[in-house]
Amino acid sequence: MSEDVTPSNPGADGESWKEFLRSFLGEEGADEALRAMREAGLDPNALGQAAGIPLDPHQLSLMVTQMQAMMASAGDSAINEDMARDMSRQVARTDGDPTIMASQAAQYRNALQVADLWLDSVTDFDPPRGRRDVLSRAEWVDNTRDTLLDVASPVAQQMVDALIETLSGQLGEGGLPEGLALPGMPEGGDIGGIASQMMSKMSAAVFGAQFGQAIGTLGTEVFGYCDIGFPLTDGGHVALVPKNVEAFAEDLEVPFDEVIQFLAVREAAAGRLYSAVPWLPSHIRAILRTYAEGIDIDMDAMTEAMSSVDPTDPDQIREAMSSGVFALQSTDEQRAALERLETALAVVEGWVDTVTEQATRAHLPHTNALQEMIRRRRATGGPAERVFATLVGLDLRPARLLDAAKLFAAVQRERGVESRDGLWRHPDLMPTPQDLDEPDTFLARREAEQEAGSDFDTSLAALLDGTLPYHDEARAHDDKGEDEPRP
Repeated sequence: MSEDVTPSNPGADGESWKEFLRSFLGEEGADEALRAMREAGLDPNALGQAAGIPLDPHQLSLMVTQMQAMMASAGDSAINEDMARDMSRQVARTDGDPTIMASQAAQYRNALQVADLWLDSVTDFDPPRGRRDVLSRAEWVDNTRDTLLDVASPVAQQMVDALIETLSGQLGEGGLPEGLALPGMPEGGDIGGIASQMMSKMSAAVFGAQFGQAIGTLGTEVFGYCDIGFPLTDGGHVALVPKNVEAFAEDLEVPFDEVIQFLAVREAAAGRLYSAVPWLPSHIRAILRTYAEGIDIDMDAMTEAMSSVDPTDPDQIREAMSSGVFALQSTDEQRAALERLETALAVVEGWVDTVTEQATRAHLPHTNALQEMIRRRRATGGPAERVFATLVGLDLRPARLLDAAKLFAAVQRERGVESRDGLWRHPDLMPTPQDLDEPDTFLARREAEQEAGSDFDTSLAALLDGTLPYHDEARAHDDKGEDEPRP
């Protein structure tokens, strides 16, 4: 039977401390912990106050609820997915998120179907076989969160490890008094080990909240699944988010039907590219992972920045993390990864830009104006750039979009649609940063490289099969015999 420790004063004799412990250890575990404190000559009430446990029942309840949410992080993930889910939904609905009506869904799906008809005339890539979704903001968040978690987790893990190392040092190391080891503690009551576990859970919760805020904000601005450089779902799905399309159209002097149709063509074009080029999404994710794994955090700068932060206060940790406490050191490997990523995103956007313009110019009178608005939106930093800057410290703005679009237009003009789309057959065929520097001479340079490579391949094959013709000096040497030195 549990010991009665309910005094008239809610803070007396460790009642607040017991309530806090009960939330994690259960009734019997909390009683055993308090008994061990008394036997060790410790005052539970004083210990609870020293640990920052509030005496006020309402404050205590809020603290317990917050700590339980933080400790509920699944497994060893660097991001508390439950917190990310709840926060992202809440943010997505902040400015209103009406349910999609049947008539509205039909209007947008029809626009996606028309987009496929128009695209058939400008590209040989087939339409993706996935769904045509019409989504509320919260539905978009739910459908894309797993992919974005996968992208953000490697960087979050690096930052969490650094944060734990810094804050655990502030909490100190050592053992608890004999007899005071709580259920689940390492042998000897290692405070350092407990601190690391607590910091890991707390950091995951803080990252979960930040992640949810970022993704929820993204959900209030994107038009579909294909706005950030690679598909956010598996299975070749495309989508439109009516609430965000309407918000974009408000400031345009363009008929609303044209806005819907233009954005539907862009989404459908990107969907075709991702579906027809299955290596492309994994190629971009691999670049992102290379960047994440190469992160090097300035521990001296972090230690200095966190020196005034209470490691038991989640709000202080969250504020510090949001203020740029993580000083990421740029390495040669990261700079190379960033260049590859910027190029890949520019090339994707350039192709989509080119194909969309060609598919819509005969049907939409305001194609040029809409094209310019999209380019300006991307050039000044749209939602995707802010999200990735928050999550992984990356600016994914495709600054060279116009160069890439010019390159694809030049290839099509000189060689046709098949050659333009043929650049996606293999990652090695993708335009490089040097190609984007001089898009108009791209084909001439590639042909020269292919001719040089062809000559080498032919010579190598002839050497291996014994048909490579002799050079005059080599024949004269061999005719003199193997032992005679060459003059």
